[in-house]
Amino acid sequence: MAETQTNGNAQTYVGTRTIRPDGVDKVTGRARFGADFNLPGQLIGRVLRSPHPHARILRIDTSKAEALPGVKAVITRDDFADQSSEFIPAGEMMMNYKDVVRNVMAREKALYEGHAVAAVAATSGAIARRALKLIDVQYEILPHVIDVVEAMRPDAPLLHDDLFTVGVEPKPDKPSNVAKRVEITLGDVEAGFTKADVIVEREFRTAPVHQGYIEPHAALATVSEDGSTELWCTTQGHFIVRAHCARLLGLDISKVRVTATEIGGGFGGKTVVYLEPLAIALSRKAKRPVKMVMSREEVFKASGPTSGATVRVKMGATKDGKFVAGFAELKYQAGAFQGSPVQPGVMCAYAPYDIENVKVIGYDVVSNRPKVAAYRAPGAPISEFAVESVVDEIAKKLGLDPIELRMMNAAREGTKAAYGPKFGPIGLEETLNSIKKTEHWNTPLRKWQGRGVASGFWFNIGGETCASLTINEDGTVSLMAGTPDIGGLRASLSMVAADELGIPYDKVRPIIGDTGSVGFNFLTGGSRSAFSGSMAIVEAAKQIKADLCARAAKLWEAKPEQVEFSGGHVRPLGALAEKAKPMSIADFAKIAGKTGGPIGGYGRINAQGAGPSLGTHLVDLEVDPETGRVTILRYTVAQDAGRALHPAYVEGQFQGGAVQGIGWALNEEYIYGADGKLQNAGFLDYRMPVASDVPMIDAILVEVANPKHPYGVRGVGETPIVPPLGAIANAMENATGIRFTELPMSPPKVLKALKERGATAG
Repeated sequence: MAETQTNGNAQTYVGTRTIRPDGVDKVTGRARFGADFNLPGQLIGRVLRSPHPHARILRIDTSKAEALPGVKAVITRDDFADQSSEFIPAGEMMMNYKDVVRNVMAREKALYEGHAVAAVAATSGAIARRALKLIDVQYEILPHVIDVVEAMRPDAPLLHDDLFTVGVEPKPDKPSNVAKRVEITLGDVEAGFTKADVIVEREFRTAPVHQGYIEPHAALATVSEDGSTELWCTTQGHFIVRAHCARLLGLDISKVRVTATEIGGGFGGKTVVYLEPLAIALSRKAKRPVKMVMSREEVFKASGPTSGATVRVKMGATKDGKFVAGFAELKYQAGAFQGSPVQPGVMCAYAPYDIENVKVIGYDVVSNRPKVAAYRAPGAPISEFAVESVVDEIAKKLGLDPIELRMMNAAREGTKAAYGPKFGPIGLEETLNSIKKTEHWNTPLRKWQGRGVASGFWFNIGGETCASLTINEDGTVSLMAGTPDIGGLRASLSMVAADELGIPYDKVRPIIGDTGSVGFNFLTGGSRSAFSGSMAIVEAAKQIKADLCARAAKLWEAKPEQVEFSGGHVRPLGALAEKAKPMSIADFAKIAGKTGGPIGGYGRINAQGAGPSLGTHLVDLEVDPETGRVTILRYTVAQDAGRALHPAYVEGQFQGGAVQGIGWALNEEYIYGADGKLQNAGFLDYRMPVASDVPMIDAILVEVANPKHPYGVRGVGETPIVPPLGAIANAMENATGIRFTELPMSPPKVLKALKERGATAG
């Protein structure tokens, strides 16, 4: 295997396609996911959910349910103390626990269909379901509002009488459904538009879409008599789960131990709590373990999709194609409680481009839907879909190649983003060049076929991270990380550890530690895990190498400068090399007790310097003029990965994001009736792409090293879902001559547009 030099070490594994350490357990069924955990004497928990989208809860009578044989505990709003509306830190997030406790269990009002109203624990699922039917809830049904624009109207049904718009001066004296107004400004956007030879302004609409993880939410909790609590759950951040549950239930954090099970998909949707506090509360009351698993219908109705939105974009360019001004107004649905991803939507809208004059305004709007959760680059696909559509329209008006137009205006090193920072080395130009050089770009198309291109941006984060390396007695290494592995983290960290310590990859055994076994870790999200985790591993390995060098100097009676660590050995230098032989990690492991005790290193960092990731997507599609059905013919992704620790996993991220973006663009949406109830709460009616819907996604790895990381790594998981919406919309315009501004572009909508244009096959 060829060696390269990075971080001062000879590399043999980083950049290769090693076998994943958890692969055997996954393919043989040994891996245990959330619903696979059980405890002796456990009870089954079930949740009673509101059938109304908006209703005041007047009374809850649980007496009949409590009297049912086999029922061991019933909980309602009365089992959760109210919380402050002040924003309180939970790790690196600021949480309004007044909203969190009300989302976990409805309090004064049920704010969406599926809102939890009560929960029971019983000796069987059948008894638990029977008990739910015996709970008598008296509701006062209230008017509801589903659409984001309607929710912003002054006469809209009010969800919260204490919600006053933040970011508006003077502070409003009346509550509304608009939780927050945000704005970023660069230059003078009005002056910029005066320099434009062409201006395009359009309004776009997107529907809420679900992350679509295959594994539903699941939790198993047990609380002892002294309050010690253990919880197993499917989550992207078990330390955050611990913080939330301790806060909501008045527990000491040190008494709550959370284990992240294997996770069957999350994509941002498993960064919040739903069942976990309920399971703990039921277990505490019943004094027995309680297991809870959501049904698929509950996942759709009660867990968070991402926002739907209305976006207005106005862009101006000179006749030679230089962008001179960009304006956008974003109205994002937050669901029943504030906290839509409008802030990152605002940040990312124009980030791929070097534009001197930018103004973006965003609104965070509540409505009678489930509270939104993160979904892969939260907020960015929506705003960048609108911008990329307008960019393509400008290219057509000016008669310019859409890739050349993007190249002309591409953000590059030194570009100041409208949201604040000045970019370091970034790879948008390289991705555009890579796409233009593909055979795909130059392949001819037939009638009803179209080709579209779009670029995308995500800023990435680092954050608090801990990881440990322990040298075992035989010289093998135990690696413990604290961020759940949802995309190949164990393999990536093992490769870094192997290269840093100069040992074979298969001698590193990675595990994900529970909250009682490793120091605090922020959640797996924001494309931070491989970036920050590998930095922590490098730090831990440094400690081990320094320790081994100190032990060798003591053994050899040498000065520190007479020894060095390289190639997996501590080596004597100079004259010392004549009387001492290099010692491997395994050599030191055998005599650890005689040279200072156990050998290990610990990385405790707050990772900084997460470089942004940019990508460009190219798609070919075909429209059936008789049915409106769209078939994706070919798809290519080019993205800057900084340095791909494990190229196959990075390519998998590219491909997965593209497929999810295809679903978002063409079929996926939450459909509500006039009664405010979700009509497609299942995979039969909520149409996600399956293997037969998509071609093989071609992936091009672009590597512009991130100088703030020892291996040049950038997060890669978010960016791939950003360009597909715009790329597909642009391909649809090329195929049909129609600019689609509303997602999804599902067959009924496409056929209707074709008929209105008179462009059907007939």
